Amino acid sequence: MSKLTFKQSGSSERMPDAEFNERIKVIIADDEEEVHAVTRFVLKDFRYQGKKLEFLSAYSGAEAKQLLQQHPDASLILLDIVMEQDNSGLEVAEFIRKDMDNDLMRIIVRTGQPGIVPEEEVSGKYKINDYKEKTELTDKKFKTAMTMALRSYADLISLDSFKTMLEHEVQLRTAELQEKNRELERLNKDLEY
Repeated sequence: MSKLTFKQSGSSERMPDAEFNERIKVIIADDEEEVHAVTRFVLKDFRYQGKKLEFLSAYSGAEAKQLLQQHPDASLILLDIVMEQDNSGLEVAEFIRKDMDNDLMRIIVRTGQPGIVPEEEVSGKYKINDYKEKTELTDKKFKTAMTMALRSYADLISLDSFKTMLEHEVQLRTAELQEKNRELERLNKDLEY
């Protein structure tokens, strides 16, 4: 199998092209500035398959949807449920899965209010990949959750690429068979003549 590569992304910072291509886009969607700062601090040296993370910040569900439209190639979203409304995060998850038709992006819910939206209720309905209470996310557990999510994303990308390759191969073989059938029909007509 080919090695996973993440799509090149836009950024306001200037960086050398080689380093720029080695970034994995992660969207942080949370209404608390402190959560963004702590996330960036904890993951500042985090690497997956040698690639650094590029953080994109949204402070509301509406901002998250805008970022998602601008960066549909993001690998992962760290999503708070309660932002400008009690269900803003769920609306973002639904936007990813239904409106964008994106089942590849990994969604990690980080909530400070688990009672408002129980894990069992949202995990299946919104295809959430991981659900964490903010208080349970230690440095080590957070990095483990990130590794698992990005590994899952990489596996899905590989499978999707393999599926596309197989579909292309089937199309080629089908075209070859159709051409051979036409040739056989022509030869049969010649024989009959």
